[in-house]
Amino acid sequence: MAGDATGRANADFDPAALKGFLAARFGAAEMRLQRIGGGQSNPTYFLDFGRLRMVLRKKPAGQILHGAHAIDREFRVLQALASTDVPAPKPVLYHDGDAPLGTPFYLMERLEGRVFHDCSLPGLSPDERSGIYLGMAEAMAKLHAVRPDEVGLGDYGKPGNYFERQIGRWTRQLRQSPSERIPALEVVADWLPQNMPADDGRLAIAHGDFRLGNLLFHPEKPEVIGILDWELSTLGHPLADLGFCSMTWHTSPGEYGGILGLDTMALGIPSQREFLDHYFAHAVPTASLERFHLVFSLFRFAVIFVGIADRARAGNAAASDAADVAPLSRRFAIRAMEIINGARPWQ
Repeated sequence: MAGDATGRANADFDPAALKGFLAARFGAAEMRLQRIGGGQSNPTYFLDFGRLRMVLRKKPAGQILHGAHAIDREFRVLQALASTDVPAPKPVLYHDGDAPLGTPFYLMERLEGRVFHDCSLPGLSPDERSGIYLGMAEAMAKLHAVRPDEVGLGDYGKPGNYFERQIGRWTRQLRQSPSERIPALEVVADWLPQNMPADDGRLAIAHGDFRLGNLLFHPEKPEVIGILDWELSTLGHPLADLGFCSMTWHTSPGEYGGILGLDTMALGIPSQREFLDHYFAHAVPTASLERFHLVFSLFRFAVIFVGIADRARAGNAAASDAADVAPLSRRFAIRAMEIINGARPWQ
């Protein structure tokens, strides 16, 4: 759906106010606005202004939790990565005032490419599927190779003890939830701190939501041209992203689009081991992925779904399908227990 400078049907702000803001900076031009996506994230729009083709990201309208939807952090990381070989959209501008849109917002370049939300990659050949997965591994390795302090991100998060702090954060969120307790998830929460590897001091820019659906690929080649949705990025351990991305092999198509149970060999999708080997072949030296990292990723995602269930029950979930995805917290807890108990190989 497209909107113009006077139509408000697709926007949570007055498009005419945006047009005036842009005209003051770039000169008068025609504007087209189209809201995209949905989910639990920041409102996002395609924005054409004259010859400029951009994407607008803003905070949601209304009351939000303190510290949530920190789009200034998204813009900051895009600025920092603009001088590196990490594939990411180039930043255009950041505006921190409430006027003219009611919330702060930023603009970045719009890249033309392909986004794959179905991890089975229907419609592609086996060779193409293999290339897409290996391209994903290479893009992640490029991100993790960047030294945060060399691009002005040395203070983008707390250094050290990343997993210890993350386990504490997500366990607190779980225990504070008013939802009915999930026994398997409680077991996982207790297992994690007892099986956490020693901190090796590795520090990288962790995307926080690195998965196929957040990558933009070249229109014709299996090459990532843009890593998207930096809302959860921070300083962290590269194995957090690698473990999160590896969940694809351990969840079914009905569990947020995994590939467990599919004939991946016939599809041409690399095994998890092949994916990991390709990542490590392109990454700066780092520790090996362990069972812990995958269990942690499943636990974190399960707790996120608990939070979605809480918001759906309270009637203030951002996505229309929140009630449908909320039960996934139990499914991800079960998947984590399967790995802990050795019921299924973890790689």
